Amino acid sequence: MRVLITGGTGDIGREAVRAFCERGDRVAFTYLCREERAQQIAAQTGALALRADAADPEQITRAVEQARAYLGGFDLLINNAATSSFALLTDLTVAQWRAFLAVNLDSHVFYTQQILPDMIRQKSGCILNVASVWGQTGASCEVHYSTAKAGLIGFTKALAKEVGPSGIRVNCVAPGVIDTGMNRSLSEEDLRALCDETPLGRLGTPAEVVSAFLFLSAPAGAFYTGQVLAPNGGFYI
Repeated sequence: MRVLITGGTGDIGREAVRAFCERGDRVAFTYLCREERAQQIAAQTGALALRADAADPEQITRAVEQARAYLGGFDLLINNAATSSFALLTDLTVAQWRAFLAVNLDSHVFYTQQILPDMIRQKSGCILNVASVWGQTGASCEVHYSTAKAGLIGFTKALAKEVGPSGIRVNCVAPGVIDTGMNRSLSEEDLRALCDETPLGRLGTPAEVVSAFLFLSAPAGAFYTGQVLAPNGGFYI
């Protein structure tokens, strides 16, 4: 399988690159700031590292062209690139709002637009959008993040109907509270509270999120499209 993963140097992205390479797939991944980590991942896995700013459509186009040349086409796109921040809605400027959605929502749309013609021509393909439990429930002081992730869920459902007749499946993975760098910035008290809200009583792991990617992209997931698979420990039911 020919795989493009965006945001490949984050904890979930890095685990995804490793897992798909171990499965025997041919993988390219994008990154922005973590040059040393990107090159380490590439050296360890054999995947192709492509630097691209997810907020810049021109860089997205260039990254897709480079990935296409390396992979020879696309069977699987995992839209994983994301950023996070905490802010009251009243404190966000128009520029901050637009910059945040450019990465967390728009980039997923633009990457998908770029690779869809390949999948339509071959009458097959799989697209996975990485949302969040906060896109399902909303989070105080993360209105911008919750909005972007909820948008991804709507994007997934609509696109699944649009491209299903072309043999393309589109699904969404909405993780709960996962042990990643994004959440390690929280205080111990806040992390304990989130664990207490999770019926299984702990944080999830990147590998548990990636297991959803593996399932949805495998033959066992061939009749799934337009769905939200939520590895969240019961945080949202």
